[in-house]
Amino acid sequence: MEQQTTHIKLRAPAKINLSLKILGKRKDGYHELETLMQKISLYDDLKLRLTAEPGIRIQCPNADLPDDTDNIAVRAAQLFLKETGKEDQGIHIVLKKNIPIAAGLGGGSSDAAAVLNGLDQLLSTTCSTEQLAELGGRIGSDVPLFIYNFSAAHATGRGEHLVQAPPLADYRILLVNPGIPVSTKWAYATFSAPERKNTLTEEQKTSIFFCSEKCRQQAVSGGGQKFRVPEDLHNDLERVTIQRHPALQDLKNQLLANGATGAMMSGSGSTVFGLFHQDDVKKAEQCYSLLQQKYDQVYLASPLSEDRKKR
Repeated sequence: MEQQTTHIKLRAPAKINLSLKILGKRKDGYHELETLMQKISLYDDLKLRLTAEPGIRIQCPNADLPDDTDNIAVRAAQLFLKETGKEDQGIHIVLKKNIPIAAGLGGGSSDAAAVLNGLDQLLSTTCSTEQLAELGGRIGSDVPLFIYNFSAAHATGRGEHLVQAPPLADYRILLVNPGIPVSTKWAYATFSAPERKNTLTEEQKTSIFFCSEKCRQQAVSGGGQKFRVPEDLHNDLERVTIQRHPALQDLKNQLLANGATGAMMSGSGSTVFGLFHQDDVKKAEQCYSLLQQKYDQVYLASPLSEDRKKR
């Protein structure tokens, strides 16, 4: 009889939003989005271990994170055990944070997805990708992105309806987090657009439908419009967050002045990224060195371009 594996190591990638449009507020209180997300080569590291003693325990070395259900990784484990009928199973999680916290990079969502995928493997529950994504969507809108094995995705709804997109190519990504935590909830609550109504109009709903259908058709045909830098860079939340934290605009200006083809805030912030064409790698490295002298959290990453296979 084959012995059950009791532990697993996982890597949870960050993401950036190359485009983020807020179309309106839904009746359920969430906002209707159109966004293009790209996974990148900046990772948190997780170790999951099955234990004889029931309960979920988590350690986050050198990170100021809660060790209870306020931690999204704990909530992911709790939900998975409940939904698979394994609530008596003990789980020990060690989470090493490398992705900045509350930074618009999806680190917490990626950690939650890694827990769901990892427990599915450890406990041999053979959940489908769709089942795991559905669980992830209950925890957070970005979690399903990290369940699926594609590297870039168009998302609609709250961000949970995903269609594979062509990954960003020919660019290096320089990320700078100035150490300003930004609450996603605050950013969306503060976002205001006088030209939009609180709830979606029928015209907006039709626009969302056709956008989703177009994305689906492109995915089926293996095509999709190539993302253009900087023309297609867009983030509706920039105005809100930069208004409160003007230093983020200064960061954008520094990246552009030092060779970035385009620069933008990711998600609700406060991470700002610059895209450097592959032909300008030396400029990216020079800018990286320059910004490291001013900020503690500076990263030079690449867009993920190969599918991560579910094992």
